[in-house]
Amino acid sequence: MASNRGSVKIAPGAVICDECELVGDITIGTRTVIHPKARIIAEAGPIIIGEFNIVEELVEIVNRCEDKDHNQQVMIIGNNNVFEVSAHVECMKIGDHNIVESKAKVGRQVELTSGCIVGGLCHVTSNEKLPENTVIHGSNCERRTQRERPPAQTLQIDFLAKILPNYHYLKKPAKMGTPQR
Repeated sequence: MASNRGSVKIAPGAVICDECELVGDITIGTRTVIHPKARIIAEAGPIIIGEFNIVEELVEIVNRCEDKDHNQQVMIIGNNNVFEVSAHVECMKIGDHNIVESKAKVGRQVELTSGCIVGGLCHVTSNEKLPENTVIHGSNCERRTQRERPPAQTLQIDFLAKILPNYHYLKKPAKMGTPQR
């Protein structure tokens, strides 16, 4: 586990595997699960991750700016989102109940509202705000709107919170007022 150049604040009830990489100022909400080998890199500003999110293996959530004269920007990730294996996310604002499937990429200029699904291997990098309940799927990144947003992954989070500590060391939530380094 790498955790340096900033502070990592973990809310009680979050399950954060020690083998993940956390760099910069990161705040992780309660009941969020971060698997081993996930990378959360906050170089261009803080990353705030809400509650009840799942970040699977090899996911990269990156707040990085290529422009050297940038102002710090906060990346905000809402609640009940799922980032599946090997997804790459750089967008600055993510609402609630979104799913970024395996090997999908969401660029910095995209805003995920709520209830969106970015299908496996789909890349969305244009400057746009996706309407609620948008589904991007297929080899041509086709789009459609679904009627309801994806359900919360509460049962999956309960299962992971029970199983992961049996096989991995976990990062402990910081005592109030003392961020982890």
